[in-house]
Amino acid sequence: MYRGKKVAVIMPAYNAEKTLKKTYDEVKAQDYVDEVILVDDCSPDRTVDTAKSLGDIRVIRHEQNTGYGGNQKTCYATALEIEADIVIMVHPDYQYTPKLIPAMVTMIGNGLYHCVLGSRILGGHSLAGGMPLWKYVANRGLTFTENLMLGAKLSEYHTGYRAFSGELLRALPLDQNSDDFVFDNQMLAQILWQGYQIAEISCPTKYFTDASSINFSRSVTYGFGCLLTGSEFVLANLHLIRSRRFPQESRNKEKKQL
Repeated sequence: MYRGKKVAVIMPAYNAEKTLKKTYDEVKAQDYVDEVILVDDCSPDRTVDTAKSLGDIRVIRHEQNTGYGGNQKTCYATALEIEADIVIMVHPDYQYTPKLIPAMVTMIGNGLYHCVLGSRILGGHSLAGGMPLWKYVANRGLTFTENLMLGAKLSEYHTGYRAFSGELLRALPLDQNSDDFVFDNQMLAQILWQGYQIAEISCPTKYFTDASSINFSRSVTYGFGCLLTGSEFVLANLHLIRSRRFPQESRNKEKKQL
């Protein structure tokens, strides 16, 4: 709990058996975390058994694999059902350190922002942290293009380490987004569409054997999906199309803060 606000950490999990306990222990070691929610997307390994052995964690298992975006939809819906005021997504593969949770919570809880991203690019240490060169180049190129399309100045759109206010989550039509990896990108575009500010803090980069990462072909598909999202945003902004993902009635060009 932070200043009377309920804080939930969500973990979209798939084959996270080897890294889950380490991630969970570090999450619980941080201040302010009231609830931990893990949604397992029908993993073939022992992710669910490992999660249940941890004790103080809410575990949900999909009977069929819904994809990364589909998993997040369940995560956010569950967090809102338990009336969380601040929701932080931490991947259970330990690629993002939970030690940044207190900073992200205070940035939202103190009334500064509705959304905070843990950026692997800020600070300039992503390559030294193990990010493959091709991923770094693709990240920078996509981010540059998306900033032009969406009218923002983010250092990256592709981090999976994110914190949101409950108010913001309730305002977003997340059901209109993909069940695949591009969900992350569509969500940020929706936030910018509605006029909310997005803050970033520097996050150490970790790449290792047990950390999840999509391969080259999936990354290409994701990249094209990001460009399509940006194109839809631009066309909706110009009133050339009607979009359920970016409805005109939710459009607010004023920058929203808490």
